[in-house]
Amino acid sequence: MHFAISHTRLRRTKEQLLAEMDYINYMADNGVPAARSLPSPQGNLIETAESNPLFAGALFDKAKGHPPKREFWQPLFIQNYGEIVGRMHRLTKSYKAPTNCRRPEGMEDLEGFAEKFLPPEEKEIIREWNTMLDYLRTLPKGVDEYGLIHQDLHGGNFFVDDAGDMTLFDFDDCQYFWFSHDIAMCLFYVVPHHCEKQEDLDNARMFLKEFMTGYQRENQLDPKWVLEIPTFLRLREMDLYVAIHRSMDLDDLGPWCASFMKNRKEKILNGFPYVGIDYHTIL
Repeated sequence: MHFAISHTRLRRTKEQLLAEMDYINYMADNGVPAARSLPSPQGNLIETAESNPLFAGALFDKAKGHPPKREFWQPLFIQNYGEIVGRMHRLTKSYKAPTNCRRPEGMEDLEGFAEKFLPPEEKEIIREWNTMLDYLRTLPKGVDEYGLIHQDLHGGNFFVDDAGDMTLFDFDDCQYFWFSHDIAMCLFYVVPHHCEKQEDLDNARMFLKEFMTGYQRENQLDPKWVLEIPTFLRLREMDLYVAIHRSMDLDDLGPWCASFMKNRKEKILNGFPYVGIDYHTIL
C-alpha cells in the first residue's frame, strides 16, 4: 500500500522536492530503512496540479507499524536508532545531489529568522539568536562533520513494526548541516521539556550513551562533536521558541507548547542547559 503527501510550493521549490526524493531513495538503496519515494503513473516523483499551482504531490511506500511505544525505548532499540542515524551520516559523505536539485544549507533558513518572527520586545532573545549564529559560522564544515541530514528524526517521524524494525519518513526538513545537530534533535525529543530531575538526567545520559554506541558502529564522529550537542540543543530550543511565536497564539497554546514555553525565555537568557549532563561521560 502507498500513500500520498502534498507540499506547498511556497515552502519548497519543485527542485528542492526532487532533491529530497533523490536523497530518500539514495538512503533506501543503501540500507537505510526509509519509506521510498515512488513515481506517479506518469513516471514523475513530483506532480503539480495545473488547477492549483500552490501544491505539489509525491508518493511514498507506506511505513510499516506504528509510532514507537514508551516500552520500546530500551538500550537495544536506542542503539539501533543510533546505528541508523550513523549509517545515514556515513552515506551522506558520498552522496552527490542531482544537478540543479539541491536541498538548502541550514544557515540559510536560520538567517534573520528571529528578527522576522519575534516582536521588538523580544530583543534579548534576538540577541541570543544572533550570538548563536555567529558561533555556528566559526564551525568547520568538513565532510566528516557536515552534510545532508534528516534534521527532524524524532519518534513522530518513524514507525516501528511488531518485530521492532523502524521505517523513517518525513524528510521535508532535510538540509545541509552538522551531524551533531541530527543527534541533538534525537535527544531533544526524548527528554521532558524541563529536564531537571535526577531521574530525567539519568535517562538522558543513558539514551545518549546507548545511541552513540549504535551510531559509532556505522560512523566515526570526532568526540569534539559530542561536546557540541549542547550547542545544537540550545539552537533547537531557541528555534522552537521563535517558531511558536510565528505560528501559535501565545494566549491559547495547546498543552505541549504551553509546557515548552513555561519559563523558557528566562532559561534561554540565563543560559540554562536544555539537558544539563556531563557530555564527557558519553565519550
